Amino acid sequence: MSVHSNAGIGGMQGQGVHLREQEKERRQLYGRVTWRLVPFFCLCYLAAYLDRINVGLAKLQMQQDLGFSETVYGLGAGLFFVGYILFEVPSNLVLARMGARLWIARIMITWGLISGATMFVSTPMQFYVLRFLLGVAEAGFFPGVMLYLTYWYPTRMRSKIMALFLIGLPLASLVGAPLSGWIMTAFAGVRGHAGWQWLFFLEAIPSVVLGLLVFVFLPNSIESAKWLSPRDKGVLRANLDSDRLAESHHSLWAALSSGRVWLLGLIDLSLMMSTYAISFWLPTIIREAGVRSTAEIGLLTAVPNAFAIAALLLNGISSDRRRERRWHIVLPALAGAAAMALSTLYTGHVFATVLLFSLATAGIMAAFPVFWCLPATFLTGPAAAAGIALIASIANLGGFAATYLLGWLKDLTHSSSAGLLLFAACLVAGSLLTLALPKAVVNR
Repeated sequence: MSVHSNAGIGGMQGQGVHLREQEKERRQLYGRVTWRLVPFFCLCYLAAYLDRINVGLAKLQMQQDLGFSETVYGLGAGLFFVGYILFEVPSNLVLARMGARLWIARIMITWGLISGATMFVSTPMQFYVLRFLLGVAEAGFFPGVMLYLTYWYPTRMRSKIMALFLIGLPLASLVGAPLSGWIMTAFAGVRGHAGWQWLFFLEAIPSVVLGLLVFVFLPNSIESAKWLSPRDKGVLRANLDSDRLAESHHSLWAALSSGRVWLLGLIDLSLMMSTYAISFWLPTIIREAGVRSTAEIGLLTAVPNAFAIAALLLNGISSDRRRERRWHIVLPALAGAAAMALSTLYTGHVFATVLLFSLATAGIMAAFPVFWCLPATFLTGPAAAAGIALIASIANLGGFAATYLLGWLKDLTHSSSAGLLLFAACLVAGSLLTLALPKAVVNR
């Protein structure tokens, strides 16, 4: 073998060692970024979702104390989403202009204060107004965090990162349901207030505290992160720059007029209808299955979310590893639809009810982190801010529909079955729409 050949082989080996070292450093850098940002956002989302859905457990006492019908409760719970939808896009555009630190802090502090004020509700109109204002206050948080994470991570990493952030959703129910049940039982009558009043007051405190921490510690961008070296910032920025697509939409109007954005909104709508149907109504369904203790209902309501956390993480990791998105949404969603439909056959059986809703929750939750990788595959800049917010706005129509329709159908039929079958059908429709997305664009 010639000297030149040996030198060439040695150079290739040296280059391979250098590339492996670079990859190791890159993984370590993203590991630091993830530990700095994602667990904190997960806690914020936990607080947000807890303040949004604790009205489901509060209903077990609140409805009787205040004399609310199922329709009044369903409308009040659903009006949250009206305020949320109306202010979602403007809020995300303000975040993109003012920066995440100030705007997310504002969102969290105001929603905490309004959620706490729900303890003073005594009439349907007061309930309606505060639920609407809670939606206005929280508008922009979820799409804002989704947008913020795209400022840090390239597309190929986002499904796993979205999964880690979205753990806050099932975790809110896993931790919050037993906690809420305990608060309502242990604090009932303390200082002359009902258990449901203490529930709203105590569970609002973490949101306000976390909002203050956001203002103090959250960097607006890679460039403003004091814990990153100039070299680290350069690596992160280079990875993002290499991830841009030439055909990406950048303008605000391009996002609002994009057929893909509206298609994603409809897919997310189908997922969110079932998510909120379960979140708001599962405590009532478990009580109707024969459980009477509020604390026990809280514990059983938490069980499906343990399944959801595992499914959410595993599906997100699998999607990134295989660089496949569509079927990682479709298959879990169809499994969730089947479980929801079957649950209507076992309404009087506690074990079967909890098991089937565990499978339904796991399937639906598993689809979310993969779904939220899709908008940034064709949206950037102002288009991403508006597009992500518009998708979330369309989807949150599902929150209003799920809470109001299920309450209305329950008053009409004296059963939850019709509503659950409707939402299962919506999951099937959303799965078919997902397959209409171009594989070449979304599988990145």
